[in-house]
Amino acid sequence: MGSSLHLQISHVSRQFKVNGEILTALDDVSLDIAEGEFVTIVGSSGCGKSTLLRLGAGLDTPTSGFVGHAGRPVTEPSLERGIVFQEPRLFPWLTVGRNIALGLENSGLPKAEKRKLVESHLELVGLSGFAGAYPHQLSGGMAQRAGIARGLVNRPNVLFLDEPFGALDAITKARLQDELQTIWAKERITMVLVTHDVEEAVYLGDRVVVMSPRPGRIRDIIPVELPRPRARTSTRLVEIRNRVLESLNETTPESRPAPVRGGHPAKTRPAVLAAE
Repeated sequence: MGSSLHLQISHVSRQFKVNGEILTALDDVSLDIAEGEFVTIVGSSGCGKSTLLRLGAGLDTPTSGFVGHAGRPVTEPSLERGIVFQEPRLFPWLTVGRNIALGLENSGLPKAEKRKLVESHLELVGLSGFAGAYPHQLSGGMAQRAGIARGLVNRPNVLFLDEPFGALDAITKARLQDELQTIWAKERITMVLVTHDVEEAVYLGDRVVVMSPRPGRIRDIIPVELPRPRARTSTRLVEIRNRVLESLNETTPESRPAPVRGGHPAKTRPAVLAAE
């Protein structure tokens, strides 16, 4: 993890006007993220975690407070900040290679350099040989890999990920989580990932930010001081996962996910390892 301050969110609030009433999505949120850090954000629906991600990426502006990147205010999108959404959002009429190249449209690079970057990022996400394929020819996991490649192709120094694996099956999700860790370790860029999945948050993050809903506030920041690669069933990881679950339980008392013992949830009332 880097030591220098890279992203700064200081006393940020975001309000929206809905049916004539003011809705506060975020209230006095502050978070500092170091260069090269992998931070995950988890919370129930309506806690403002995706709003916070959009503010960091420059896709939205706060009602009050300050959002900064590398010492400069964030007021609009930038090639220095990539973003990956839950859906790959690939244009069906373009090949995979051309979809990824869209991320370089405003880069000013010559065509040969763009082609080289597309090829290298296809290789990075395990899609070598698929530049000429169309989105309908890809599986869900492959399409999401292409979305990640498009987010990285500009060589941003921050990548924001908004529930990128939420729509995938468990096996594909686990595989892509491992691949994302490998990419992060290789590229050493700052990553900020929003998720409903507590296990994913703990498995990937250097720190887990737990948010409480309505209005969205940061309730807890839990460090995950474990070496990588991590074992999903390690005792220490399970302990940290339980701590995150306990913090989430306190933000949503009507929902009580069971603590996890030995890598498996205790048998009580139905619950999942996700804050829905």
